[in-house]
Amino acid sequence: MNKHAFTDRDRARPVHVGDHLREWRQRRHLSQLDLAVDAEISSRHLSFVETGRAAPSREMVLRLAERLAVPLRERNVLLVAAGFAPAFQQRALDDPALTSARAAIDLVLKAHEPNPALAYDRYWNLVSANRMVMPLLKDVPPRLLHPPINILRLAFHPEALAARTVNLAEWCGHLLERVHRQCEATADTDLIGLYEELKSYPIPARAMPLGADSVAIPLKLRHDGQVLSFLSTTMVFGTPVDITLSELALETFFPADEKTAEALRAMAGSLP
Repeated sequence: MNKHAFTDRDRARPVHVGDHLREWRQRRHLSQLDLAVDAEISSRHLSFVETGRAAPSREMVLRLAERLAVPLRERNVLLVAAGFAPAFQQRALDDPALTSARAAIDLVLKAHEPNPALAYDRYWNLVSANRMVMPLLKDVPPRLLHPPINILRLAFHPEALAARTVNLAEWCGHLLERVHRQCEATADTDLIGLYEELKSYPIPARAMPLGADSVAIPLKLRHDGQVLSFLSTTMVFGTPVDITLSELALETFFPADEKTAEALRAMAGSLP
């Protein structure tokens, strides 16, 4: 990723809705014709909107934002730039309106035991975790576990999980690719800063290609004298209209072998 491609663009942040729309369209590598066809409008009208010769309606702004997969947070920016009120709220996770969503998160995390699972926000800050996560972090220095706990920094920091990750190059390479895609999708300057920080950590080069029988990149973690191997899945809410909810993700880890499954069962049995 070219760091300056993001920072230079954000220094000259566009203020007209047409400039915003053009920027998002170009970020998605779409021509005016591609977007116009997808949004079921004429390319002439889209051109007029982008150049400021036509003022889009609120419905048009939201339709184009939907076709461009613009994050909810940035859809509000588009609406305000077009002269409309924001459409999407950003509530605290303990807001009563998110009670059912929080209950769903807690249910997934609890039901996943004895396997570890956690929830994190847009910047990979830990929001919640089940009982199986903290025992895996017991050797991490307390100063690195001071809230907000950033799970990416824990993965990359040489005094945290990086010191115990057997396949550090492969696992951190996988995480970097995920964050890179997230930066491309959101153009969030804080997230881009985190990405650049992660690249500064000492990570070895990948030793060899994955074996022909591999189905996913595992996390291989030394813990209590043995190597635990995990496969991970990521879940998001399917139809959020709240910014906080749209930016939450749940990461669930499954044992990649029976030895890991047995170790997790024993660990769960020892917890209060």
